[in-house]
Amino acid sequence: MSAPLLELEKVTIKFGGVTAVCDLDMRVEEQELVGLIGPNGAGKTTAFNMITGVYQPTSGSIQFSGKPIKGIKPHTLSLRGISRTFQNIRLFASMTVLDNVRTAMQGNRAQRVRDALLRGKAFREVEARVEHEAMELLKIFSLDQFHDSHGKSLPYGDQRRLEIVRALATQPKLLLLDEPAAGMNPTEKQELMELIRFVQDKFKIAVLLVEHDMKVVMGICQRINVLDYGRKIAEGTPDEIRANPKVIAAYLGQETDDDA
Repeated sequence: MSAPLLELEKVTIKFGGVTAVCDLDMRVEEQELVGLIGPNGAGKTTAFNMITGVYQPTSGSIQFSGKPIKGIKPHTLSLRGISRTFQNIRLFASMTVLDNVRTAMQGNRAQRVRDALLRGKAFREVEARVEHEAMELLKIFSLDQFHDSHGKSLPYGDQRRLEIVRALATQPKLLLLDEPAAGMNPTEKQELMELIRFVQDKFKIAVLLVEHDMKVVMGICQRINVLDYGRKIAEGTPDEIRANPKVIAAYLGQETDDDA
């Protein structure tokens, strides 16, 4: 049996005397769509930040493609195949839509400093190829018509899509989406669900989704992990999570029989 694409074992992180995540076990298989949910402050984004190298765990191990990644910087993890979006959209405000995507592609382009300085034939050929690939990616998501517009000038839903396109431009094996439905209306959320399914199928990648909107999570995730106060309290299919009394208690503030 092959190892999971991503595997966390007994991962804990402490900030001073506060334990934000405790003994977290979690896995994501190749081309799997997994949800990570929980009430506000449960530790979901902190877990994302450990997976992407922003935070380093106090203890425990994180493996990606069968290799440990604890201590590796975010830009190196991006080159290895981990990409993410953010809870608050972080487009390059002064750049066009096209340049936002082209910039993300540069990490996978082997260019010498000499080529960049002289801007000779080799440099121009690579740049032309990058621009073509960026435009093709924008076309897939119906954003090519905005290629000369500044990213921040797009409607909110299109900004979210552009952020996903920019993450895909790094050619990830694992895409982490941090509350992509935040601020969206019901129509935009339905379009987002279809977009995430499309991305997983089209690019043959795994997706780890943090989201508060249960309709979105339950509608697209194959498996769901639930955090509460930094600890995993449940894992299972959407139907299993809906019926889990510990999950219901965490969201509704009710006591379970185990707590009584």
